[in-house]
Amino acid sequence: MTLVLASGSRIRGELLRNAGLTFEVDPATIDERLVEKPLLDAGVAPEDIALILAEAKADDVSARRHGDLVIGADQVLALGDERFTKPADMEAARRQLLSLSGKTHELISSVVLSQNGEAIWRETSVARLTMRPLSPEFVGQYLADAGADILNSVGGYQLESLGVQLFEKIEGDYFTILGLPLLPLLGKLRDLGILKS
Repeated sequence: MTLVLASGSRIRGELLRNAGLTFEVDPATIDERLVEKPLLDAGVAPEDIALILAEAKADDVSARRHGDLVIGADQVLALGDERFTKPADMEAARRQLLSLSGKTHELISSVVLSQNGEAIWRETSVARLTMRPLSPEFVGQYLADAGADILNSVGGYQLESLGVQLFEKIEGDYFTILGLPLLPLLGKLRDLGILKS
């Protein structure tokens, strides 16, 4: 049995490698926005959206990798009733950061293990982040310094680098913020005998 990450996310891969896991990368081929749109339209809770997307990714890859254990993950950013996705461009990132400025938002991260096209384990974790008040000038400079790599992050920031300067308070698990509830995942992999206990 091979452990597979159903994502091309650089940070998720790094987290798993740094934790000592050996795995293959086989990104899911689903259209996340297509799956997400009816959920958003129906007012589905962000925790459920993150879990549904993570499961869709894991099931997509595990359906074509018989016997392998597939990790699917997803993250949703919620500001009250508003949901955010990865910004399409730097202007969208600027607007998003200014709308989050001075407010507390939630990052909801879900992880699913799937085998033979069916989920066998699910976990969701929530972190609350309070952004300090940001001036348009600061946001412009931040985006120039951080570069287009932030477009790969749902919040338009990366806490593990310059994005940490945007915040005044963070409540929750660091790995959840990075998009993967790593500690529960490692616990489940130990339970399954994939990792030594």
